[in-house]
Amino acid sequence: MEKWKQTLAQSIVKPADLEKRLGVDATSIQDVVKEFPMRITPMWMKLIKKKGDPFWRQVIPIPEELADEANDDPLHEDVDSPVPHLVHRYPDRVLFMVTNQCPIYCRFCTRKRLVGKSGFLKKGEIDRAIKYIREHAEIRDVILSGGDPLLLPDRLLERILQLLRNIPHLELIRIGTRVPGSLPERVTPALCEVLRKYHPLFMNLHFNHPDELTPEVHNACAMLANAGIPLGSQTVILKGDTAATETMKRLMHGLLKARIRPYYLYQADTTRGANHFRTPVECGMNITQ
Repeated sequence: MEKWKQTLAQSIVKPADLEKRLGVDATSIQDVVKEFPMRITPMWMKLIKKKGDPFWRQVIPIPEELADEANDDPLHEDVDSPVPHLVHRYPDRVLFMVTNQCPIYCRFCTRKRLVGKSGFLKKGEIDRAIKYIREHAEIRDVILSGGDPLLLPDRLLERILQLLRNIPHLELIRIGTRVPGSLPERVTPALCEVLRKYHPLFMNLHFNHPDELTPEVHNACAMLANAGIPLGSQTVILKGDTAATETMKRLMHGLLKARIRPYYLYQADTTRGANHFRTPVECGMNITQ
């Protein structure tokens, strides 16, 4: 088994194990985890220093998630899905959700209804999505998402990239991932060799706090950048965590030092189970002033 898979297998996924490690009452979150799965990688466990800190809040389930009655699909992705796992909302681009697995399950995720629920796409599902893209010449841009595409084995990820690159009208491929900042072991020389074959290829990462940029994360991002992949980053504005202007400033400066271009601030959607993270729009406006 590859090292990164061994590391991922050591993640905390059961309430009882979380109770042993951090003292969280397992009985209070059992029903939450059944509805919205939990996964915390060894790296992320090291980031957590105390109850309620920015890293704790991003990954530790709380009972309030089940009390939230907001929409499961606030972006209406299911409505805009012409074939399973593909969202076609804007004329020239599609979102291709290639897996429901993530290295960590963010408690504020827009796709809480999907993540952690099943594995990778089957061959027939991939072929159906590729066929749709091939038959719609207006599509010039594909965003691989999920879940996290970098949790796919190298061979499966390359198969998808190869199929996409064989579509004449497709110009750009983007990958959305939180792997470098939560499972940096996954970024290997073999993975980078796969990715460098399919330029122009862009990658959008996800960082919410400057202390996520550990030496291991810097190394993983350097490997991707050295493979010729332009790196951007999204940041979700989280109540009580990244809402502080000084914290956000440190993060943006840190991202640039890690060769990552800050791409956008994300105002959290009204997603069921995640609304306790939402901030007023004015919060983001104040940060950008």
